[in-house]
Amino acid sequence: MPQSPGGAADADSTGSAPGLLAESNRVEAFSDGVFAIVITLLILDLKAPASRGAVLHDLLVQWPAYVAYLASFGYVGVIWVNHHNLFTRIARVDGGLLWRNLVLLLATSVLPFPTAVVSSAFQNGSLADRRVALVLYALAGIAAAATWWVLFHYLSRAPRLLKDEADAGFFGRERHRALVGVGSYAVAGLAAVWYPVAGLVVLCVLPMFYGATSAGWRVADLADRG
Repeated sequence: MPQSPGGAADADSTGSAPGLLAESNRVEAFSDGVFAIVITLLILDLKAPASRGAVLHDLLVQWPAYVAYLASFGYVGVIWVNHHNLFTRIARVDGGLLWRNLVLLLATSVLPFPTAVVSSAFQNGSLADRRVALVLYALAGIAAAATWWVLFHYLSRAPRLLKDEADAGFFGRERHRALVGVGSYAVAGLAAVWYPVAGLVVLCVLPMFYGATSAGWRVADLADRG
């Protein structure tokens, strides 16, 4: 039976509308589509060799493109895993969550651009170009981590959106993980200014941190239990 707009709004305020569960699923499905497109676009920066008799050489000199691709593929993949784990705790959405999720998707969707800039700078640019490219990538990482903080903060104050077994305090703790990400990408940017290769290494390692903590900030959870 179709719901009236007023009924849907009332149900959202009480957090008891089963119809809005489908809306939560739609948000995750739409987000999955965006992540899939972003992760596909990353491969477009890899170029097939065009020089006759120099295929191996042309493949080898593209090593910065391979590194940038793998780092960004891992980063988007980890974002997707974290996003999935986030929505396992969400039963319904409201306008505030929809807009914040869109901002997260915006921050993720720009990643192919700094990835291509890093690849180009390491293949053809000067030392200064490499520094600028890595700082740009670090800024994209800071923006993405900041959007996670915004999401976690909102959900920590919106228990009506969560599944019955979910704890709003979980999202309060996750804000610390987002801040670690902001700080870590800032460190990567500063390292890149000092020594670009060091910045590149930090940027490649950071997705591992988010992958290892994709189920939550377990250190904080253990501390609370102790």
